[in-house]
Amino acid sequence: MDNQMLAVSWDELFVGGGASAVNLVIHATLLAVIVRVVAALRHYRMLGPSVIQRTVVIYVAGLLLVMAHYLEVRVWAKTYEWVAAAPPDTPLVYFAFSNYTTLGYGDIIPVPAWRLLGPITALNGILLIGWSTALIYAVLRGTDDAKTAGPLSTEAAQEIKKDVKEAEEEVEREFKKT
Repeated sequence: MDNQMLAVSWDELFVGGGASAVNLVIHATLLAVIVRVVAALRHYRMLGPSVIQRTVVIYVAGLLLVMAHYLEVRVWAKTYEWVAAAPPDTPLVYFAFSNYTTLGYGDIIPVPAWRLLGPITALNGILLIGWSTALIYAVLRGTDDAKTAGPLSTEAAQEIKKDVKEAEEEVEREFKKT
């Protein structure tokens, strides 16, 4: 087999690995926030009947996950822009979404020097979507635990508020970098 066929662009791996690492930090941070928020919502008894409480918990978790994935797609779009990975006038958010979700219509082809970024984006997307799926499963499973959980202490509520604020600040800093 020709050595050129086996050649890998270190630039692509470095840039793709960097964008993936940023997205892993974003996702881990938001998952930690979601776990804390869901725990707080589960213990908050003023939400009414358990169906309403479960709906609120699932909705909040889902909304935060969608926001996380959108932010991660934006990181990829900014990465594509930074290295000029797509032809001029390419809608980069669309291109990033297509790769991140592994949909890949094939209507946009990356420039040859950056052709590995698409598969790296897809691998990152699969991992993070799978991670989100696992969290949704845990949230759905955990809604039954709310019946047996005790009330949330004032100290725990203050810690959750602090963690949420810190996570929001971290996400805002990361978003400003992109």
